[in-house]
Amino acid sequence: MVTVVQQAVQLPPGVTVLERGWLSSNNILLSGEGPSVLVDSGYCSHSAQTLQLVEAALGGRPLDLLLNTHLHSDHCGGNAALQAHYPALQTHIPPGQAQAVADWDGHALSFDATGQRCPRFRVDACLQPGSQVRLGALDWQVHAAPGHDNESVMLFEPHHRLLLSADALWQNGFGVVFPELVGEPGFEAVGQTLDLIEALQPAIVVPGHGAPFVDVADALARARKRLQGFVADPLRHRQHAAKVLLKFKLLEWQSVDQAVLLAWGQATPYVGRLLAQIFPQLELAQALQALAQELVRAGAASWQGEQLHNA
Repeated sequence: MVTVVQQAVQLPPGVTVLERGWLSSNNILLSGEGPSVLVDSGYCSHSAQTLQLVEAALGGRPLDLLLNTHLHSDHCGGNAALQAHYPALQTHIPPGQAQAVADWDGHALSFDATGQRCPRFRVDACLQPGSQVRLGALDWQVHAAPGHDNESVMLFEPHHRLLLSADALWQNGFGVVFPELVGEPGFEAVGQTLDLIEALQPAIVVPGHGAPFVDVADALARARKRLQGFVADPLRHRQHAAKVLLKFKLLEWQSVDQAVLLAWGQATPYVGRLLAQIFPQLELAQALQALAQELVRAGAASWQGEQLHNA
C-alpha cells in the first residue's frame, strides 16, 4: 500500500508524505528552492517501488540528500538503491552508528540480530542532535529521540509545528523498545522522549508508520498508557516484540514453510532470546509454532497446510 498524503492533513508546501505499508517506513520528501531531501528510505524489498515513488514526486529532478532518522532496516533498507540511482546523493544518519556503517559491522547494527536484510550503503555525514538544518524550504530542529532506538532522532519544524517523529510516537503507540530486548534500559528513555514531544507542542505529527495526525495529546496519552503497561509487565513487552519480529518477516516472506521458519529462528539472536524467555519450557521449534499460533489467533496470519501465510 502507498498513499500520497495531501488532503487528509494539511501539510506545509514542499512537504510530501509517501505513506507506506508496515514493512517499509513512510518516506517524507522535502522540496523547495534548495536541494531535495528524502527522510527514510523503506525496506530493501520495496526499493524499486521507493525509486519509482521518489522519481514521480520529484518530476525528473535529482534527489540531493537522504536522511535516516535511525538505522532499522525498514527505515534505511532503500539507501543502497537510492545511492546507486543518484550517484551524487549525500546520506546523513544520526552519529551513534556511523562507524558501524563504515565498517559494516553486523554485530553492532541491528540487521543480523533481527533477522532482517539491508544492503550495504555509505554515510557521508552525521545528523547531529541539537542542530538546526535547512531542508527543502524550511528550517528544522534535530532532536535526539532515544527509547525505541537509542540513536534515533526526530525532526521538528517550529513555524508550522510539524514533527517527523519516526518510531518515537505513532497515532496508537510507538515502536518496540529494542534496548530492553538485550537487557539495557529503554522504557525511561521512551517516557523522556514522549515528554519532549509534549514540550515541543507539535500541531501535526508525521510518524514513521501510519498516516499523519493532529490529535497529538490523545496519541501521547495512548503511548504513555502503553508504556506504563510495559513497565509494569516487561514480559508483555517481550511477547509483543517477538510477535512484531515474526510479523515483520512474514510481511517480507508472505508465506513460509516450517523448515525455513525454524532456520530463521535459529539464525536470529533476538528471536531465540525472546522465545527462551516467553516459552522457557519449549524447544525453539515448538516455541516458534506457539508464537505463530498467537499471530493466527490475532488474525495476522493463517496456516495453510504446512505453510504460515501473512494475513
